[in-house]
Amino acid sequence: MATTSTARTHWNGSLIEGSGTTELATSGAATFEVTWAKRAEAGSGNTNPEELLGAALATCYSMALSHALSGAGTPPTSLDTTVDVTFVPGTGITGAAVKVVGAVPGIDEATFVQFAEDAKKNCPVSQALAGIEKTLEVTFQA
Repeated sequence: MATTSTARTHWNGSLIEGSGTTELATSGAATFEVTWAKRAEAGSGNTNPEELLGAALATCYSMALSHALSGAGTPPTSLDTTVDVTFVPGTGITGAAVKVVGAVPGIDEATFVQFAEDAKKNCPVSQALAGIEKTLEVTFQA
């Protein structure tokens, strides 16, 4: 069954001087302040589209990797995924660096790396972001 998730942004003013709010409307989990300065300079207090993309990719990636490992009979004890999304003003989003630390009993590091690479290529958010380069750094804990 298909699901649709909704986010909304309200923006006031020009790009440089303006500001807005982005709401996670479906879940009601949060509303974030957004400004160009926080996007171009990155910092605390406000979010930006790249941070939200990073959150989406980290979540989707972790779910896909957990599902694949569990399907192979070796569910992870834990997965910690960090995604750094790079934005260059005037160019756009140029890449995403995925870092995963996994504790998975019953497999070796090489097998974990294979599952990790597959999840990087095939999780739905990663596929939606096919236009950007994604790197992967893996740390394995037996």
